[in-house]
Amino acid sequence: MHGTSTSSFEPMIRAAGLDGVLVSFGDHLSEPANRAALALAAAVSRADIDGIEECAPSLVSVFLRFDPLHLGLDALINHLESLLSDRDWYAAPLPEGRRFIRVPTVYGTDLAPQLEEAAQAAALSVEEAVASLSKARVRVQTIGFAPGQPYLGLLPDAWDIPRQTALTKAVPEGALVVAIRQLVLFSVANPTGWRHVGQTALKLFRPESDTPFFLRPGDEVQFVQASPDVVARYADDPDGGAEIEVIR
Repeated sequence: MHGTSTSSFEPMIRAAGLDGVLVSFGDHLSEPANRAALALAAAVSRADIDGIEECAPSLVSVFLRFDPLHLGLDALINHLESLLSDRDWYAAPLPEGRRFIRVPTVYGTDLAPQLEEAAQAAALSVEEAVASLSKARVRVQTIGFAPGQPYLGLLPDAWDIPRQTALTKAVPEGALVVAIRQLVLFSVANPTGWRHVGQTALKLFRPESDTPFFLRPGDEVQFVQASPDVVARYADDPDGGAEIEVIR
């Protein structure tokens, strides 16, 4: 692929099975690669290309599923090559319609019992860890693993901490966990190898809604420190007391 990329990694198009194509912008997570994936996915969705049945961004890639009876692989690759050469996707504007969401979050206590352990791994005091996490404005980089579950980042370098060597049997819905400069907010109770540092009342998966996934790739989130009483107050509020504004 050709273009004006500021990254050392050139965008790559690969077939994925009989009816899929993967466009990759990096071999590891970075802000420019994630930006490129989100921007390309939005552009493909806007283009409404006949024969493309699914367009899903991940951390640094975009997966496209197509109908081979309506769109040949070579034709799709040619279209994508033309699209990729059109601009520097690593510096492309993020999709429109994104939101900034501030979520009340309890750090530590028995609700999030691995804060101290995570702080130690990051070489921070507990107070420094809470200040760092609660001030960070992180982007929803992708949705995955469980319905509506976001991966958010990137955090400061201090949070490039490894996953645990053993699984925590389960963290509850609304749990905020950390590893490898990212946060994950759990949409359902699940086991995890990431450390549980915060707890929210936010309900991410709403199957009864017309939009069952509350967060979308590109949204920005700040997990603002709050007391257990404040978070408990929003137990019956699907938004968990979050303040939501459109990014303009």
